[in-house]
Parts: sequence; structure tokens; C-alpha cells
Amino acid sequence: MPAELIYLDWNATSPLHPTVVAAMQRAAEKHWGNPSSVHAAGRGAASVVEGVREQLAALLGTHHRDVLFTAGGTEANNLALHDTAALVLARIEHPSVTQMGETAASRGAPVVWVPVGASGCVEPEAVQEALESLPSEMQVTVCVTAVNHETGIIQDVTGISEVSRRFGARLHVDAVQALGKVSLDFLAGVDSLAVSAHKIRGPKGVGALLWRDSSSAPRPLLIGGAQQRGLRAGTLDPVTIAGFGAALERSPDGPERYSALASLRDRLQHSLGDRVRNNGDATRRVPHVLNVSVNGWRGDEMVAALDLLGICVSSGSACSAGTPEPSPVITEMLGVERAKEAVRISLGDEITDEIMSTVIPKFVQVLGAEPSST
Repeated sequence: MPAELIYLDWNATSPLHPTVVAAMQRAAEKHWGNPSSVHAAGRGAASVVEGVREQLAALLGTHHRDVLFTAGGTEANNLALHDTAALVLARIEHPSVTQMGETAASRGAPVVWVPVGASGCVEPEAVQEALESLPSEMQVTVCVTAVNHETGIIQDVTGISEVSRRFGARLHVDAVQALGKVSLDFLAGVDSLAVSAHKIRGPKGVGALLWRDSSSAPRPLLIGGAQQRGLRAGTLDPVTIAGFGAALERSPDGPERYSALASLRDRLQHSLGDRVRNNGDATRRVPHVLNVSVNGWRGDEMVAALDLLGICVSSGSACSAGTPEPSPVITEMLGVERAKEAVRISLGDEITDEIMSTVIPKFVQVLGAEPSST
């Protein structure tokens, strides 16, 4: 990251941690073989892959056979959901989940969209109502994001899990924004779960799907070779997986590191004054995310103005960048006009008091200027 930039878009991605770079360098030099090959080069690469699989399984409290490596959180969500008979989900989920809902509906599968109010919370009672609307004999998958990628709202996964169990529904959790940042105390009630390396200072292009159901397996998206028990074909990359493993080593201490960012986030929000409004329930958000709408400013204009001053923020999910529509998450919660004004600021563990002292005057400077349009 260039020294002149101040990066406040950690929910989009995060810079590689030095230990991750070192682990990837070692793997690139020593374990570059094909993990499926039976010779020494292949066995060395396989030892890296399987070591990280064991590491992730231990972190998630499951068996190593339950862990499938993927190209990231999007593929993990797709793999878990693309063959479901019926879906219950909210429109505030990540696009890799909501598009699965749209695709399922287009092929005639029952899809129930759970309503979400201004709080941005998916309430267990709303999930229960959705499940009650479906035939009791139908195999349903409930999907929820543990930490919303735009608002930072922490969902009641444990409560949703209890409801899902009562109705015999599977529960899939998108934990991409939760891993290494909040407690994963809900894991016992989860049937499948998606994670990604690049949100926790690991490399892009690698993630994983936890699939706990030993009586069934996800229908493969990628077919070809017999890698990963035939459930996800394709040669695995020991270099990026080694980087994932190094990032995972930092995960147990992650919640403590991220909780320390709350004071910096609150300091920034206080400096912005009454021209900004919280998007979502401020009492249920993670400590490092601030999603606000700025009176009189379009979110994309605010992003551009701050970018000119060397500050990187966003007006929505990076996966939806470039689309002409405002954030579907904020639109669902608070309406399209509020969504047009939304800005997401997300901090990471390199952000300090000193950096925030540089950031705040620049935010104040932008707020004091006139937007190019309203």
C-alpha cells in the first residue's frame, strides 16, 4: 500500500500481513508442486494443503474432511446454495448469496425473502415466519451472513440456528466478514459456512466451505479431476493456501485486536457531527465498521472527494462496484434515497490514533465543501 494512501476500506480487502508474505514465499520456493502428484514434489505441496485444512478445521471445531478449499467466499457460498430445494434469506445478504436466491427462484424453487427493517437485523422471528410459510416436508436451507459486509451488523446466528433446527432446515452462514474479527460462538448450530482469506490479511483467490453434513455432500460446481473427494475439481495452489494458513494463525487474537478499533471509529463519527446518520443498529455493529449517510452528498461523490485527498472508503460492497444502482443493502433497509448517500468506512489493525488524527481533518474538509451535485 503506497505510503501516501490511508486505506479505510478493509471490508473490501486487506493488505497482506508480513507473516503471510513470508509463508507464501517459503511455499513458492519449496512446495510449488501439484498436491495431487504422488512424487516428492507433490507430497510436499500436499503437506502444506492438508496442514492448513487441519488448521482451519480445528479453528472451526470440525473434522478436516468437512473443509473444502475454494477460490474465495463467493464460490463457497455458490457451492453451498446452488442446488438447494428451497431457500430462506434476506435481500441484505452478499450478492453471491442473493443471486443464488434469484437463480433458484428462476428455476421454480421456493424462495422466501425475509423482511429486514431499518436496523439491518435479520430477526429469528422473521425467519420462523418464513419457514412457516413453506411445506413442512420440504428440505429448506436458511442463509444468513454473520456480519453484514456493508453495515457491519452482527446477526443473531444462534437464534436463527435454533429456529432452523426446530423446522428441520439446514443453516448456511456466510462468515467471510466474521472470521478473525468476532467470536464464532455460533458454530455448533451451523451446517455449512463460507470463509475467505483476503479479509483477514491473507491472499486473494482462496477461501473455504465448511460442510458438516456427513449424510450428503454439495453437488459440485466444478467438475473434472477427483481433487477434494470429487466435490471441487481443480489443482489446489499450495502457495495461496500457505498464506491462508499464516493469516489463520492470527485469527484467535483477531476479536481483541478489532475491538480496540471501536474508539477510533467512534472518534471519527463524533467528528462528523450531525450531518451523518447511522445506517443500521449501532448497538449491534462490529467495532471497526461505520456505515453512514451524509446529508447533501451522494455516496459516490464523497468517495471520490476523499480519494482525491488520499483516503480510501467505499459507497457499498466492492463486489457491486461499478453498478449504477445504490447499495441494495441500504436500499432494503432504509430506501433508495438514503442508500444514494451511504458511505462505508471500515478499519483494520494498522489504523492508529495518529492515522485517525490525519484522517479527521480531511473528512471535515470534505464535509465543509459543496458537493458537485445533490
